[in-house]
Amino acid sequence: MKQLRNQPEKVVAEALEGMALAYGDLVEVHRDPNYIRRKGIPPAGKVAIVSGGGSGHEPMHGGFVGHGMLAAACPGAIFTSPTPDQILAASQAVQGGSGVLHIVKNYTGDVLNFQLAADLLQEAGVAVRQVIIDDDVAVQDSLYTAGRRGVGATVLAEKICGAAAEAGASLDAVAALCTSVNASARSMGLALSPCTNPETGQASFTLGENEIEFGIGIHGEPGRQRIPWQPADTLTEMLMLPIVEDLPFKKGDEVLLFVNGLGATTLLELNIVYRAAETLASRHGLKVSRRLVGSYMTSLDMAGVSITLLRLDESMRSYWDAPVCTPALRWGL
Repeated sequence: MKQLRNQPEKVVAEALEGMALAYGDLVEVHRDPNYIRRKGIPPAGKVAIVSGGGSGHEPMHGGFVGHGMLAAACPGAIFTSPTPDQILAASQAVQGGSGVLHIVKNYTGDVLNFQLAADLLQEAGVAVRQVIIDDDVAVQDSLYTAGRRGVGATVLAEKICGAAAEAGASLDAVAALCTSVNASARSMGLALSPCTNPETGQASFTLGENEIEFGIGIHGEPGRQRIPWQPADTLTEMLMLPIVEDLPFKKGDEVLLFVNGLGATTLLELNIVYRAAETLASRHGLKVSRRLVGSYMTSLDMAGVSITLLRLDESMRSYWDAPVCTPALRWGL
C-alpha cells in the first residue's frame, strides 16, 4: 500500500510534529514522554480530563484536546497503549487542583496502564477517577479485551464530560456523568477493507473482494461474522438492530445518533448511512435530537463505518450543545 510517510519508525513522532505546527494556537505537544495538552496554564479549580490510546485512530484522542473537551491526550505507538509514564506526566501537567478524570477505552493495555498511572497520581496526592468505556455490542470478548470494546461512545463521553468540567462540575459529578454516558450508549461497526499498519506495511486482516467484516473492532479484530456485500440500507439496518435491542432503547427515547467513518470512508457514504440510520431510529420510535457525522474515531485506512446511539437526558443534551474548540471538533465559540 502506498502511504504518505517517511521512515516507518518515525510515523507517530512526525505526525506529532505536524500537529504542533498546525494547531499551536490550541494545543502544546510534549515529547519524551509524548502527550498533547491544552495550551496555556491549567485552569485552577477545574477537573482535568485525560484520555489516550494507540495512534492510528485520529483524530481520537489528540484532536479532542482543547476548550470544552480534553485537558490532555496520550498517543501510544500504532495500535499500542500509551505507557504509564506518559499518562502520569500528562495528568500532572494539566491538573489544576480539582482532580483528574481518566476516560479509558476497554482494551487490556489501556486499562492496566491508566490504572498504574492513577495509582502513582494518588500516591502523590492527586484525586483521580477512572471510567472505562465499553459500548461495542458486537462481541463480549475480543483479542484485545476482557468484556466489550470501547468505541464511539468515547467521543461522546469526552465532549459531554469536557463541557461539564469546563462548567466547574466536581470530580465526582463529572465521573458520574461519564459513567452514565457509557451506560446509555451502544455502538457497532463494519469494515469493507482492512487497515494497513504504516510501521509494518502489513494489512491487519484479509477480506475477499465481496466480503464485509460485520462487528469489526477498531484494531481490525474479528467481529460477529463475515458476510457478503449488501446495499447500504441493508447494512445499516443490520448495525442498528443489535444497537437498539441491546440497551434496550424504547419508544419515546431522545437520542444522539453518531455515524462514524473508520478512515477511508467518504462523507458521501457516511451521509447515505446516516439517512438510513435516522429513518430506522424513527421507525423504532426514537427521537433523534442531536447528530454527529464524520470520521472521528478511525482505524488508519480502513474503509467502514460505525454507528453509536446515546440515550440523552437533559444534562447530556445541554453539555453536548456547550461550546467546544479543539483541532477536530468546534462549535459555539
